[in-house]
Amino acid sequence: MITPDPRITPARPDLAARHLEGRVAAARYVDGTLLEVFEPQAPVRRAPAPDAPLDTEALKGERVTIYETTDEGWCWGQLEADGYVGYLPAGALAPPGPPATHKVAALRTFAFPGPSIKLPPLHSLSLGCRLAIVRMEKEFAVDAAGAHVPACHVVPVTSMEEDFVAVAERFVGTPYLWGGKTSLGLDCSGLVQVALTASGFACPRDSDMQARELGDATEPGVDFERLRRGDLLFWKGHVAIVRDAATIVHANAHHMAVAVEPVTEALTRIAAAGCAFVGVRRLR
Repeated sequence: MITPDPRITPARPDLAARHLEGRVAAARYVDGTLLEVFEPQAPVRRAPAPDAPLDTEALKGERVTIYETTDEGWCWGQLEADGYVGYLPAGALAPPGPPATHKVAALRTFAFPGPSIKLPPLHSLSLGCRLAIVRMEKEFAVDAAGAHVPACHVVPVTSMEEDFVAVAERFVGTPYLWGGKTSLGLDCSGLVQVALTASGFACPRDSDMQARELGDATEPGVDFERLRRGDLLFWKGHVAIVRDAATIVHANAHHMAVAVEPVTEALTRIAAAGCAFVGVRRLR
C-alpha cells in the first residue's frame, strides 16, 4: 500500500476510486461518474460544507470524476485537468455536454441571453472557462445553451498565449484569495497555474507541487544577473514569477493582491516573515 497525497488521490478510509484498489486501503471502492462544471466557477472545498476551506476552484467546462454525492448536495471527486480532489457543490455540475471548442481569453467577460450587450447578463465568465460554441452571430459567439459571449473575448481551445508572464501581469491588482483562480481573486500558485495553462503548459495546483514538477532547478540561491523572465521563485508555501532581473509578479497576502515588486524587497520581506527560500525553477 502507498501513502497517497490526499490532494491528488481520490481515496479516503471509507471510500476510494476503483482504479486504486490494491494500492490504497479503503472500506470500499467505486467507479466514478464523469461530470462537467456548468457554473462559471465552482469551489473545491476540503470538506462538504460551505464554510470549509477553499482549496481551489474549477472553471466552467472542466470535467470532474465524481465518486460520491451526499444527501446534502456535495460531490466528492477529482478534477480532470490537474488531478485535484475535493468537494464541489452538486448544483454546479451536470452530465458532460458537447466538447469545448473555445475558451475565454479575457480576464472576465459576460454571457448574454441574446445578441445584445444591453440585455441583462446571464453570468460572468473568467479567463480559461471552456465553451462549446455552435455558431458565430455578428459580434457574438453562441454556445450550445444559447448564451451569447462577445466573440472578441474567446479563442479556439487550441490557441495558446505566447508569454505566460504577460498573462500573469494582466491580473495585477486582482485581490488575493486563498484557493482562488479567477479575476475575482486568486492565490500565488493559482496565478501561476492560470497563466501557464493559458500558455499551454501543464501545471499542478499547489506551490510545493510546482516546485517539484515544473522546469529545471537553477544554481542554488538567487543570482540576479542570471534571472530570466519566466523563472519561478519558490519559498516554502509561496511562488512568484520573474518579470525581469529586478522585479517579480505574484499574488500575495502582504499586498492582498497580485502585485509587481522588486526582487530584493520581496526576498528581504518574506525572509523576515520566516518563510524559507527554496530555489529557482526555469521552464525554458
